[in-house]
Amino acid sequence: MVLFDLPVKTSRDRRNYTQFRKFLIKNGFIMMQKSVYSKLVLNATAADMMMRNVRKNKPDNGVVQMLKITEKQYASIEFVIGDNQSEYLASDSRMVII
Repeated sequence: MVLFDLPVKTSRDRRNYTQFRKFLIKNGFIMMQKSVYSKLVLNATAADMMMRNVRKNKPDNGVVQMLKITEKQYASIEFVIGDNQSEYLASDSRMVII
């Protein structure tokens, strides 16, 4: 998993940001959310090789972070989407309806 925070103040910064993002996509990363990309690899050796490639292609400015997790750990990600809507009684009675 690659997480990054890159500056985009100048045209050079924006170009570096775009090139890095295109590098990730070209190498099979998928966007989970803005500036968070992930890729599934076969084993730890392949992960280490990909991490070396990311280091080689990172922009000079900004922060790039990498996190190596197993497929089982990745599968346990909980996606929380939208508002948490629950119904509750607006009273002080202690009735539970099942």
